[in-house]
Amino acid sequence: IVLMPRCGRHVLAGSTLGLKAAVGYWRTDTRLEYHHDAGSFQEKTAEGNTVPSLLDKQRLVLTLADKVLTTFGPDNGLVSTPATGLVIATESVVAHDMVSLAWLLEQHRALEEGDKGVMDDPYTSQIVVNLANRWVTGKLGGWGPAFTAQKLVRNDFNSIWDDRTLNQAYRVFGGLPRLQLAPAGEFQNREIISRLDMATKPET
Repeated sequence: IVLMPRCGRHVLAGSTLGLKAAVGYWRTDTRLEYHHDAGSFQEKTAEGNTVPSLLDKQRLVLTLADKVLTTFGPDNGLVSTPATGLVIATESVVAHDMVSLAWLLEQHRALEEGDKGVMDDPYTSQIVVNLANRWVTGKLGGWGPAFTAQKLVRNDFNSIWDDRTLNQAYRVFGGLPRLQLAPAGEFQNREIISRLDMATKPET
């Protein structure tokens, strides 16, 4: 398996990166539980990647981050085109998501405030996130599950350390991976590497 996730925002999860790709394998009944029992939405996103039939076959996680979906998501939103694009490649989906999320947050912060209203970026509103999750639950299981669904709690992303999905991934995958960011090919932008290195260093 070679994962090729986007680097983008997500209206319910905050971001859609490598770990979120596992949800694409799930059956409708599993997705229903995922959205209905939303109190552990982020944790289940990480835990879905521990299934041996997937994990044992995974060889590479590759993202072309020369374009970044900086608002809304997963399908629509404002696409940012950085002056320097990145190709992120690693065998570790957790390491990948640390770098990819750092890049997404950098591009998101670069937007003008006027481009990040609730209608442009619904993840900024707890009310919208919760209502949107109930709507998805209803589409999967009907109005009964939609009304009884747990609250999906959003969290601010000031840094990668705020992401509950990544924090759970560190636990289920045996700890924080040690990153060594290295340029490949002709890429020599040391400033970008330095910024990503700082953004992915554990807080002390």
